[in-house]
Amino acid sequence: MKKEKILVTGGAGYIGAQNSKFLAKNNFLPITFDNLSTGNIESVKWGPFIKGDLKNLKEIDKALKKHKPKAVMHFAADALVFESTYNPQKYYENNVLGTINLLNAMLKNDIKYLIFSSSCATYGHPKFSPITEDHPQEPISPYGKSKYMIEEILKDYKVYGLKHVSLRYFNASGSDLDLEIGEDRKDETHLIPLALDTHLGINPFLQIYGTDYDTHDGTAIRDYIHVEDLADAHFKALSYILAGNDSIELNLGSEKGFSVLEIVKEIEKITQKKLTIKFKERRKADPSVLFADSSKAKKVLKWYPKYSDIQTIITSALKWHQKKKNLKS
Repeated sequence: MKKEKILVTGGAGYIGAQNSKFLAKNNFLPITFDNLSTGNIESVKWGPFIKGDLKNLKEIDKALKKHKPKAVMHFAADALVFESTYNPQKYYENNVLGTINLLNAMLKNDIKYLIFSSSCATYGHPKFSPITEDHPQEPISPYGKSKYMIEEILKDYKVYGLKHVSLRYFNASGSDLDLEIGEDRKDETHLIPLALDTHLGINPFLQIYGTDYDTHDGTAIRDYIHVEDLADAHFKALSYILAGNDSIELNLGSEKGFSVLEIVKEIEKITQKKLTIKFKERRKADPSVLFADSSKAKKVLKWYPKYSDIQTIITSALKWHQKKKNLKS
C-alpha cells in the first residue's frame, strides 16, 4: 500500500526530525524540506530529502508539485529569542516571508492542510499563569512577533480553504528515547543541553542569565515538554485536521514550571556531580515565568504527555549527549 506523503519543513532539525520519525512509524512518508542552516543531514532518515529554502518560492513550489503531499508540517524557522532582538530582519524574512511563500505554493498546488509550529513566545509577559490559549498575545521579541504574525496570516488564509492547527509549545527538551535524535546545534542556547555539556566537560562552566526575576529563587521559570510528546501531539493534530475539523490554536506543555536553578539541581542529582556556574545579567525579552495550561489540547486531541516528567527529560538528554560525545571523540 502506498504511503501518504507529508512535507516536513525544517525536517532536519531537532523537532522536525522527531516528527518525521513519528510520521514514518505511523505509515506516512515524510518529505524533508530544509536549507540545513541549523539542521543536520544525519537526522534525515525516514524519507526523501530536498535541500531548499522557503525564501525561494520556486524551490518550495517545485517540491510540492513533485511530491503532492496530503499536508504540510511547518517547523522551518529561526528560533533564537535573544538573537531576534538585534537581528529582526532575519526573523521577519525567514519566518514570515518564508511562511507566506509556503502558503502560496500550497494554494497553487491545492494542498489545504497545515500543522504550524508556533510558540509560547507569542504571549509575551504573562498576565496570569498557567497560560491558556485565550491569554492576550503581546509578544516582546521579533521572534515571538514573527510567530504571532504567522498565526494571524493563517486565520486570514481561511478564505482560500486552508485549514491549520497552530501548536504553541513551550520548551521542547529531552531526547528521542531510541537515542536517534537529540539537541545538536552549532550554536546552543538551551539550558539542558548546555548544562549537560558542562557536566561532560565539553563546556568549562554553565552561564545562567539573570538572578533578579520575580520568582522564588530569582531565576526564570519555564515549562519543559519532551520532544516525543511534541511529536505525538503533532501527529494527533494532523489526524484532527484531516478528519475535517476546524482550524484551532493549542498550547503544548507539561503544565509544570521549573526554575533554571531547579533544573541545575535536578541535573546534579541525576549525575551526582556539581556544575560550575557563572551568573550573568538577564537577556533581553525573557519573561520571568512561562508555563502552560494544556487542557484544551488534551480535550481536543486526546493528547496526554507520557515522557515529560523532568527526570525522563534529563536522563534521555544525558544519554544522547553521552552518545554524541563518544561519537565525536
